[in-house]
Amino acid sequence: MGRARRGELWGWVVLTALGALLVLVAAGRTWVRVLGGGAGVVAPTGGELSPVLTPVALAGLAGIVAVLAAKGVTRRVVGALLALCGAGAAAGTWSALDAGTVAGWLSERNVMHGVTDLPWETVPLWPAVAGAGAVLMIAGGVLAVARGTAWAGMSARYERDAPRPGAKADSQAHTQADTQADGQARDDRALWDALDRGDDPTDSR
Repeated sequence: MGRARRGELWGWVVLTALGALLVLVAAGRTWVRVLGGGAGVVAPTGGELSPVLTPVALAGLAGIVAVLAAKGVTRRVVGALLALCGAGAAAGTWSALDAGTVAGWLSERNVMHGVTDLPWETVPLWPAVAGAGAVLMIAGGVLAVARGTAWAGMSARYERDAPRPGAKADSQAHTQADTQADGQARDDRALWDALDRGDDPTDSR
C-alpha cells in the first residue's frame, strides 16, 4: 500500500475513533442545568436521557477494529454498520434534548424531594460534542464503504508476513543441494592435489 493510502487509512482511524470517543465522553456529562431546584435535586447526563448513546459509541470503536480486520465486501458492510452507529448517536442526541424527555426524567428522579415541576435549561456544550462525534462516525462509515477496499488491513499484513506453504521444504532442499555441491568440490580438489604430488589417486594403499 502506498504512503498516501496508508496516511488516508490512519487519518480515518483517528477521526472515526475521535468521533466515537466524543459521543462516549459526552454521554457521561450533565446535559441539563436545574434552575432553583435546591439541594439534593439531581440533573441528568446525556446517557441517562438517551441510553443509546454509550452503546453506539462502544459499537463504533469496535467497528473501527472490524474494518481494519476485514477486507473486500465485508469491510463495506462493517463500514455501513459504523455509519448506522453514527446515525444512532445523532438520533440519540436529538431525542435527549426533547423537552418531554427531560421533564419526565426530572419529575421521576426528584419526586422524593416533593418536586414535580422543575425549571431547567440545556447545557449546550455536551450535546454539541455528542453531535460532532456522531457526524464524524457517520463520515467514517461512509468513507469506509467508499474507500475501504483500497486500504490494507491487519489480515493483509498477517498474510504478507506468514511463510508460504512449502517454504520450509524448499529451504531444506536447497540446503541439502548446497551440502552435496560442497562435498563434490572438496573431492575434486583432493584429486588434483594428489596428482600435483605425483601420487596415484587410484592406488588404494
